[in-house]
Amino acid sequence: MLTWTTYGSWLQGDNRGYVKDGKILEKNEALQKVNMKKLKIGPVELSCQERQIVREAILNKAESLEQKIYALAVCQNHVHIVAQRISESIEMVVSRYKNAARLALRANGFIGRVWTRGFDKRFCFNQQDLKTRIEYVQTHYKQPV
Repeated sequence: MLTWTTYGSWLQGDNRGYVKDGKILEKNEALQKVNMKKLKIGPVELSCQERQIVREAILNKAESLEQKIYALAVCQNHVHIVAQRISESIEMVVSRYKNAARLALRANGFIGRVWTRGFDKRFCFNQQDLKTRIEYVQTHYKQPV
């Protein structure tokens, strides 16, 4: 499962908790304030139309990569993808998805930065892991593929 956020929307120190180096950490108001001051623009929230553009761009890119997408949720401030493993590195796959979405948004008039650097990854070691992650994305976001 891959997750990444829109620019400035989920900073280290966030009150909801945050992920760093694969570990979930608790809020840290001082750290969040420092990170807010570093933002070059305000946090990005995707509109309904922009979310649909991102969704279509990711699905099109997945098709060109021949990567099966089991579940996809494009939310106002983040993206979740449960995807089949392919031979390309996870880092390269995420980069391709982010770039495809960014270019599609730009072609539709979006100006500025869209995504934060990096992403979170959660591996599925068995069918139950896969099922749990698919259900998480589908249940919480009601956007099954």
